[in-house]
Amino acid sequence: MSDPQSAMDALIALMARLRDPERGCPWDLEQSFATIAPYTIEEAYEVADAIERGDPGRLRDELGDLLFQVVFHSRMAEERGWFGFADVAASIHAKLVRRHPHVFAGATIAAEDLGREWEAQKARERAAAAERGDEQGTLAGIPQGLPALSRAAKLGRRAARVGFDWPDAAGVRAKIDEELGELDAARTNDEAAGELGDLLFAVVNLSRHLGIDPEAALRGTNARFEGRFRSMEQLAAGRGRALESLSAAEWDELWRAAKLNGG
Repeated sequence: MSDPQSAMDALIALMARLRDPERGCPWDLEQSFATIAPYTIEEAYEVADAIERGDPGRLRDELGDLLFQVVFHSRMAEERGWFGFADVAASIHAKLVRRHPHVFAGATIAAEDLGREWEAQKARERAAAAERGDEQGTLAGIPQGLPALSRAAKLGRRAARVGFDWPDAAGVRAKIDEELGELDAARTNDEAAGELGDLLFAVVNLSRHLGIDPEAALRGTNARFEGRFRSMEQLAAGRGRALESLSAAEWDELWRAAKLNGG
């Protein structure tokens, strides 16, 4: 394996070369935080995809792509005199030490209390940020750029910590029925969009009460749907049928067959 420090130094030097005003790459020089941000999000998803596929080689490559995004953003910040990559690394190092007092400060915390202590430390950090004049409030600091499903889950968890929550899953389930009724009663597309959003938010809250990650649950459903649909395509092709010519009954029969085939 490569020496971590020398490999990191080489990557940082490469980034500086790409952003060199006179000798750099025109595309890299044109980029800004805003234009690079979508690539950063995309690379994070590609890391998750490599993990789900169980592909070590692809995971290595995708982690490299994601690391390059951090180096890219750090370089642009350094050019503005804000901070450099070393400051980014030092910041996360200090944060992790601060959030692990049971490892680095001799504190005794029971295993079952670690999650609660982690959240308590994050709450203290948010309070300190509020004193500095940063964004304040219970919902402060939840990134706008998160996928809507993940952000809804974070909003629900954060609100629940201060008591704004249903007492149990049954209460959320009743809310879902209520939202379905309001969706059925919507008279315009705008009203329907609002009610559908409320319904999705309620479903995310139900997943929280059931201890299920909604993003992971939906990814699993997406994967199953893809597998079953491909199976239906193969079954139809084996019968010499075009998908567009299938009747509703034939689609249903193929879907059932795909499920029986393990899709």
